[in-house]
Amino acid sequence: MMQRWIPAAAAAMLAGAAAHAQPQAQTPQAPAQPPAQVHTAPAQPVTAREADGASVDSTVAALYEVISGPAGAARNWNRMRALFVPDAKLSMIVPQNHGAFALRPMTVEDYISRNMSTFSANGFYEREIARRTETFGQLVHVFSTYELLRAPHDTKPFMRGINSIQLVHDGKRWWIANLIWRAEDAHLTLPERYLPGSEDAR
Repeated sequence: MMQRWIPAAAAAMLAGAAAHAQPQAQTPQAPAQPPAQVHTAPAQPVTAREADGASVDSTVAALYEVISGPAGAARNWNRMRALFVPDAKLSMIVPQNHGAFALRPMTVEDYISRNMSTFSANGFYEREIARRTETFGQLVHVFSTYELLRAPHDTKPFMRGINSIQLVHDGKRWWIANLIWRAEDAHLTLPERYLPGSEDAR
C-alpha cells in the first residue's frame, strides 16, 4: 500500500464547493509566521497500486488508464487521487472571444465531479501517442501528446492535444504535482515534432 503526502499545517480534463464553518470571533493578536509546509504520511492513506508511482512511465500510464473506459463504467478515483500530491492543480487552457484565452484550474476532486456525467453518458479513452521528456534530478517535465477516442479501436480521434505534466520524486516514488492541457483546434494544430515518428518524441 502506498502513502500520499499531505500538508501537516493545513488533488480534475474536462464543480462542487465544500461548506466551510465560520470562525468564532477572537481577540486580535499579532500575526504569527505561517508554519512551514511539511509533507507527511496520512493516518489513513489512499490505496494505490504499488507500480503506479515506481517510474515516470508507470505514473503517466496510470493517469491515462484511470480516466479511460466505456460509457457508464466506474473509474477507480482513489487510484487517481493517489497519483497526485494533495495540493496538485489540473488546469485547462480554453479559448475565449476575441483571441483571448482562459486558464481553468481545478483540484483532483473538481476534475472528478465535473466529469462524472460525461463518463456516464459517453465512452472516453485518452491515450498517449508521443512524448518529450526533460529531467533534472527529482524534477521531470513530460510534454505528452494525447488523443481522445469514444471506443478503444476507433481509427480517428475526436480530439488531440498536449498534456504538460510535472512530476516530482520524494525519494520513494513519483507524484504528479501539476497538469495543464491544451486541445488542438482549427487555429492551432499539433506540429510534427509532437507527433509519432518525430525523432524528438517517443
